[in-house]
Amino acid sequence: MKKKKIVVGVSGASGIIYAINFVKKLKENPLVETHGIISTWAKENLKLESDMTLHEFEDLFDYHYSNKDLGAAVASGSFLTDGMVIVPASMKTIAGISIGLGENLIVRAADVTLKEQRKLVLVPRETPLNAIHLENLTKLARLGVQIIPPIPAFYNHPETIQDLVDHHTMKLLDQFGIENDTSRRWQGE
Repeated sequence: MKKKKIVVGVSGASGIIYAINFVKKLKENPLVETHGIISTWAKENLKLESDMTLHEFEDLFDYHYSNKDLGAAVASGSFLTDGMVIVPASMKTIAGISIGLGENLIVRAADVTLKEQRKLVLVPRETPLNAIHLENLTKLARLGVQIIPPIPAFYNHPETIQDLVDHHTMKLLDQFGIENDTSRRWQGE
């Protein structure tokens, strides 16, 4: 069976725990190949918000690229992927995508994903949202981008922060049709 190729951008917003958890779950699946891009500020957040080293985080990806490398494979539409997730997605990154400003590899890869009409999923990490943020997100949603903020669900009775993160990871995996039992699903009343 052919592996799914998923590009994962990690930008400089709070919430790197979501990226770590998502990439760990992808790594567990032998039918998924990951291509990671970690921004400079994401590297700083990794130090601030986790005990994981950059080397350990990069090792979770099958391939990883410098955010400055606009010549990387994922910067070209001829490099076939099943889509891209940016988790967390800073408002700067979202703004760059919404105006087509491919100044770094994360934004360039997202632009290519849109151009090729592949799945693009954004996990925005900013609150409160101002009108500019909402306009950029709305513009991208109208283009078919999935906007999945990490808003916790409580119907599954989470007991830990990890339960909340796992539930969000389930939602991201679902976007790519990756079977998972990462969290309890709603079963009705």
